[in-house]
Amino acid sequence: MWKPLAIAFMAACGNALFVYGQKIAGHSPNPFLYMLGAVACGWGLFLIAALAWQSPGNLSYLSDNAASLAIGGLGFFVTFLGFYLLYSGYGASQYTLYATFSILTTSLGIGVFVFRENLNIYQMVAMVLAVASIALWTYGRSQTA
Repeated sequence: MWKPLAIAFMAACGNALFVYGQKIAGHSPNPFLYMLGAVACGWGLFLIAALAWQSPGNLSYLSDNAASLAIGGLGFFVTFLGFYLLYSGYGASQYTLYATFSILTTSLGIGVFVFRENLNIYQMVAMVLAVASIALWTYGRSQTA
């Protein structure tokens, strides 16, 4: 039970570093420059990690999974572009919207509807609360604008 929480927390910390880096970077009229630099740095770190973690069949894995890798790459592109536009235009606090929509699109859309993963009553209530959080967040932002 604790291992997924620890891994999710690690990923959340990485996301926070990403957002922090974007917010302290100078503004550019080209929304792709920050992403290009950040992704290039990440790519270099992934390359080092992949080379350090040598295992048989690495090249065949890449060729056998080219389509799914392309889908994932498209996902990275759309996500990072969305991050840039959301955080540079509306602030880092808007992460709440992204995170909550991610709960719905990933856990519910991909997990439940595509891969037929099961949800128990507590997880279903969590999904309802996720929708409520989007509504409350949006309403709260409209009250402070």
